Amino acid sequence: MHLDFTSLSPREAYSWMATTILPRPIAWVSTISADGKTNLAPFSFFQGVCANPPTLMFVPVNTREGAKKDTTRNIEAVPEFVVNLVPFALGEQMNASAAMLPHGESEFEKFGIATAPSQRVRPPRVAAAPVAFECTLDRIVHIGEGPLAANVMFGRILVAHVSDAVLDAEGHVDAAKLDLIGRLGGDAYVRTRDMFELIRP
Repeated sequence: MHLDFTSLSPREAYSWMATTILPRPIAWVSTISADGKTNLAPFSFFQGVCANPPTLMFVPVNTREGAKKDTTRNIEAVPEFVVNLVPFALGEQMNASAAMLPHGESEFEKFGIATAPSQRVRPPRVAAAPVAFECTLDRIVHIGEGPLAANVMFGRILVAHVSDAVLDAEGHVDAAKLDLIGRLGGDAYVRTRDMFELIRP
């Protein structure tokens, strides 16, 4: 099969990308609006960028109608956010928070997701998340226009909260205890407990 991406619609391109670029880690991003309303939404176009300075990125694409999502609108108004990682135990709540709620309605409150205060930024973090990165906005890179166009958020990591429950005896993160989930295509997910090792040359 040969796919000419220059002739695909945005929706077709998204579908092929989402079902082949696998697995994708999930950034469960909490933000706050200028008037203090919290928001929580998952994004699977997410990755670490570099350690000098400590930076990560995630991508809220526009809606199918071409509008900016609440996450983008909030970060443009209050340039801070928390990236919470999603273990298997929180998968159902994460999935529920993907629902399109009216602007200003909090997913934390709607779906009973407990919060914990952040140390250096205004948005709260997900209390039960095993890892949460408090970030300030470094920059937004807009790619494309209209439906499914990207708003690439680069965040400078200020603080990381790591649960003691996911650490081993030496104080390092144990991937099996972390038990994160990753996004596959459609409604499918994968767990990070299925591992193997390859010794790097």
